[in-house]
Amino acid sequence: MPAESQLRVSNPPVRPLLIWDGACDFCRRWIERWRVFSDGRMDYATSQDEAGRFADIPADEFNRAVILILPDGRVLTGAAAVYRSMAYRSSKQWLAGTYDQVPGVAVISDFVYRFIARHRRAASLVTRILWGKDVRPPTYFWARRWFLRLLGLVFLVAFLSLWIQVDGLIGAGGILPVGRFLPAVHDRLGPGAFFFLPTLCWFNASNAFLHFLCGGGVLLSLLLIIGVAPGISLLGSFVFYLSLVIAGQTFLSFQWDILLLETGFLALFLAPWRIWPRPSDAPPVSSLALFLLKFLLFKLMFMSGVVKLTSHDDSWWNLTALDYHYWSQPLPTVLAWWADQHPEWFKKFSVGLCLFIEIAVPLFLWAPRRLRLLAAGLLIFLQLAIAVTGNYCFFNLLAIALCLLLIDDACWRRRPGALPDTGGARAVVPQHAIRVSGYAAMFVLVVTAPLNAWHLFSALKPEAEEPRPIAWLQEYLEPLRIVNGYGLFRVMTKDRREIVIEGSADGIDWLPYEFKWKPGELDRAPGWCAPHQPRLDWQMWFAALGSPQHNPWFVRLMGCLLENKPDVTRLFAHNPFPETPPLYLRASFYRYRFTTFAERRTTGAWWKREELGEYLPPVSLQ
Repeated sequence: MPAESQLRVSNPPVRPLLIWDGACDFCRRWIERWRVFSDGRMDYATSQDEAGRFADIPADEFNRAVILILPDGRVLTGAAAVYRSMAYRSSKQWLAGTYDQVPGVAVISDFVYRFIARHRRAASLVTRILWGKDVRPPTYFWARRWFLRLLGLVFLVAFLSLWIQVDGLIGAGGILPVGRFLPAVHDRLGPGAFFFLPTLCWFNASNAFLHFLCGGGVLLSLLLIIGVAPGISLLGSFVFYLSLVIAGQTFLSFQWDILLLETGFLALFLAPWRIWPRPSDAPPVSSLALFLLKFLLFKLMFMSGVVKLTSHDDSWWNLTALDYHYWSQPLPTVLAWWADQHPEWFKKFSVGLCLFIEIAVPLFLWAPRRLRLLAAGLLIFLQLAIAVTGNYCFFNLLAIALCLLLIDDACWRRRPGALPDTGGARAVVPQHAIRVSGYAAMFVLVVTAPLNAWHLFSALKPEAEEPRPIAWLQEYLEPLRIVNGYGLFRVMTKDRREIVIEGSADGIDWLPYEFKWKPGELDRAPGWCAPHQPRLDWQMWFAALGSPQHNPWFVRLMGCLLENKPDVTRLFAHNPFPETPPLYLRASFYRYRFTTFAERRTTGAWWKREELGEYLPPVSLQ
């Protein structure tokens, strides 16, 4: 029989009263958490103060368990009291009846409660280890505030980085003019093209409009950084960047581009929809929006780790991936050269640590506070380690922004300038705005859940065939880039082939086109360009993995160089034909590799290379 049928009091309190042992450190910590849960609908008192007031309750009951006294005189103890008290928090009401109505819950709960009650000192120690001094439900006002600002910074970098090269990539005089791309797609797909390619460039594909999208994105990003109309700024940034991603074709098809779009979309449900939100009256942080963004971080890291092991690439299983990674990655930094000199045991340890952080650590994103903070620290450490050895644009900064959502306000309450301790209280805000945002986030969660589940499953079982309903849902959501799969470096590239473009005025003497960031001259140290992304340099790395037939944009690039188009030549560090365009172009193939310490001391070179032959034979406009 439930405990509520055993005891009653003749002098019940006006409000529900939870009585606990004031000498119990474990009880004291968790009562503070329960005060937040009850949201002011219950009273609390220690047995040392109130036991004498209720003579109907045996004295040993106060020492054995917590006691909940209801206004109608009923008395509940132990686990029954804990479950019934949950009815006083709306989000926990569904748990209140499980003790009485779900078979087995009462038996298991009573056993667990008695076990903890008999080992309070050990339970208190475990609480301190896992939660620290504060076990109250965490709040994330600080995390939201600085996550949105850092997200604004990422958008700012993305727009600025693209702005300075957009003409040469997709402008009218660029490699892949969007003004030609969209009409060609419309001729093939008809009216459906507008749905499959949702971009504002359908209205205008001129260079001026591309500059408007980039400049407008910069302005919206700045507004988000300073906290002006964050909801509207985010929405505009998402629409503008989605338009550019669609227009950018192969040059904006990177995983961090879709990650930025998915993050920006989900952040719409986290951002305050006010013109000028102030920390002193900040609206509540949507727990559902927070879950969606935390799950995005989980998906990003977990999939990136799992696909490495399910790809059947031996270099991940035998921990030799870093024997290749430092020098074979698209744009290494100068520190990658130094990292490549590390002893073999350290490289293997680093690979193992990377796999542990990517696969195991994300499981702690919803763990008790100290494990969650440890997970945040390890994930940020991994991003910094990646950033110092490779130019991955704004990816690392964006991943760190998502990690900020794991750091609750308790970390900052005693720091100067930190947000006030709300104690779980909610700001007075229009309830209809909260409800609309909550319903929208719930709708997104329900609609995207099947696709997210499939992405995780496909990482574990890459050979599995996509079910038809999932394929249908993917077809409708994929154009918006709001739910995506991830998996960086699924298969480690074990060779580095570089394409060297050379021009000639007579077919005899050939002069190279030097790129700004990708390897070229052997004595030029690897550069550091992140968070900027030189998209042509990046695309040249992918072109070297295939042939010109697999990269039609490369043939288009050669045509632009033969015409000496200024928008395209500005993408290079050096144009050997500044006045008169070359008559001929060719592309040679080389294998590049970092030098060793001894080779660098002898030659002064950072790279060594061997010629492999032609990538593209000599071509001309004729």
